[in-house]
Amino acid sequence: MFSSFKKREAEVLNHWIAAADGYQCQPTEFYQAIEHTIKERCLPGLEMTRIEFSEGGALSHKRTYLRMIRERLVFDVCAAQFGNGSFFSCRMAQIPVVVHLSQLLIVIVGLLIVLYLSMRFVGVFLGPIVLMALLLGACYVLRNTVAMGLRDLDTALIQSPLFGAIYEAWFRKETYYRVDTRLIYLDTVSNIVKKLAEDVTGQKGVKLVRQYELAPILGELYKPIRPQESPAPLPQS
Repeated sequence: MFSSFKKREAEVLNHWIAAADGYQCQPTEFYQAIEHTIKERCLPGLEMTRIEFSEGGALSHKRTYLRMIRERLVFDVCAAQFGNGSFFSCRMAQIPVVVHLSQLLIVIVGLLIVLYLSMRFVGVFLGPIVLMALLLGACYVLRNTVAMGLRDLDTALIQSPLFGAIYEAWFRKETYYRVDTRLIYLDTVSNIVKKLAEDVTGQKGVKLVRQYELAPILGELYKPIRPQESPAPLPQS
């Protein structure tokens, strides 16, 4: 619980980069192709925008990235010219939940106001009981928002600048479905970017060369492993 107050950097879940010698890419066209493919695939809850990052200091040249966000998953895609060739990269990260003390103080003040009003209109003795009943009911709903079919409420709570972090850190359940969905997004978005990079370079007769890939996906437990090959059958005598 107290770890939710610690400010942490986004955790990189996967990062790959590939080079294409002799191919001069057009980043804007590549990003548009990704956006078009994402819309065709009808991936729910994926917001897309363009963002600029400096190559070095504040006054250095900026590169434009395509950023895709789904809840706390962030995908940053870069396509850029490099020498007489180009490179494509895709970073996938998860933004940690951080509860600020100011958010907690606002919630506490709000509860005190509700307590004061309930004591004033219901009574000194019944007021705290009513407040406790309301809190228990609210906690139950927050813990079972999706199970109760309140997906719109779940989305609204996540996007709330005041209560979103508190809801995610202390109330929103971590389920198999949410873990599986995150893994599917990581695999799907990465494959879309790779496939499009291979297609645009292949149309020019250029082979895309993978340089390196880092994949500490959700800790050691979710690192991808290669399937084991079946042993060759023994020769019959």
